[in-house]
Amino acid sequence: MSSRLQRLGMKVPGPVIALFGGASASIMLALSAILTWTAGQDDVAALPELSRALGFIAFGTGGFAHVLGLGLLVAGIAVPSLIRHLLPTPLAWAGLVIAALCELTVLAMVIEPLQPLVPIGRFAALIWIVAAGFLMPRTRHQRNTTKETP
Repeated sequence: MSSRLQRLGMKVPGPVIALFGGASASIMLALSAILTWTAGQDDVAALPELSRALGFIAFGTGGFAHVLGLGLLVAGIAVPSLIRHLLPTPLAWAGLVIAALCELTVLAMVIEPLQPLVPIGRFAALIWIVAAGFLMPRTRHQRNTTKETP
């Protein structure tokens, strides 16, 4: 999506923010998988304190940190799309709401009742990214622009 926005002539920070958000989200999810795998090994599982600590770190990287990156990815796509009318306006606004929700998941680290925001933000962001991928124009000539008739 970042490269597609750049191909569409976006010379704003949005594509770079989307690239950083997507890269950080994927790195955090991979780190969470490695930590979870490590915590499940027999030698580590024999040490309950270490297993518990690795579990918390895995949850943090695969939960809060991953969704935080997804929020940046969605915001980096939604803002330029809203300004340049690359996506339908309701979808672009929904992206901004989802991005804000994803960023709020960081509060779930200290306010435990907010932890359901993590899966809500994750799945909403992934569904939004798929929808935006289908609806985003591939070239500048496909953009939804209204032409005035003389």
